[in-house]
Amino acid sequence: MNTRDLGNTLPTLFAELVDGASQSEAYMLNRGDAGLLRSLDKLSAIAASAPTAHGSTIAAHVDHLRYGLSLMNRWAGGENPFVDADWTASWRTSRVSAAQWKKLRDDLAIEAHRWLESLKKPREIDQSELNSVVGSVAHLAYHVGAIRQIDLSARGPSANE
Repeated sequence: MNTRDLGNTLPTLFAELVDGASQSEAYMLNRGDAGLLRSLDKLSAIAASAPTAHGSTIAAHVDHLRYGLSLMNRWAGGENPFVDADWTASWRTSRVSAAQWKKLRDDLAIEAHRWLESLKKPREIDQSELNSVVGSVAHLAYHVGAIRQIDLSARGPSANE
């Protein structure tokens, strides 16, 4: 199949999660939601380093997203990065300094916007690859929700706002 057949659906949904929803149109988030990147900018390194009851931190979620998107970007560039991918490494990130937190957010933004550009380019893919591409949007959505449950100050507007 060619991703062209999906139209702009995947880039539209991914961009909304990353960069926010407009006041007039929203599909995954509420209208006017700032999206993940600007929500993370509201959080301090201390807040990003606060462990949950299960031990994960927002910094770990962010590094996990950054890592997963870096793999998708490498795949889009013609590599097969999944053979030796170490998904557990990103979850080892726990405490970050202010400088480390800024770098982590910047690195996530770079990988997210690179992947967004890849999603906009039509390509021939098989069913397994399509599952991974669509899964990248769902995976991001899951972590946006998880981060917003960990720290409510990172949430967007409610449906009533």
